[in-house]
Amino acid sequence: MGSSSIGNRLIERKLQRGVLSVARLKEELQVVQDQLDALSDETQDLEIRSLVAETPLSLHELRDAQRHVYAMQKQKEHLVNAITETLARQDELLDKLGR
Repeated sequence: MGSSSIGNRLIERKLQRGVLSVARLKEELQVVQDQLDALSDETQDLEIRSLVAETPLSLHELRDAQRHVYAMQKQKEHLVNAITETLARQDELLDKLGR
């Protein structure tokens, strides 16, 4: 058994782990997107209520909801970047395997 055969098996294992990682990240991204959609809708409702009510409490609720939306957007951005990076690593591994 040559070293290239062992190297190829290692690359194949890394590729398999990458596939699982991308699948997990995509599932997590879908959950985050669903939560972000719901939070965005809620924030829009709170914005309208705060304009009508003009109370400190309604403004506080709106700001709190906006912070949650911002945090979810950051989480979504992180997941998209992680997926992109993992796919790039997968491409590199496929290139190595093809040599």
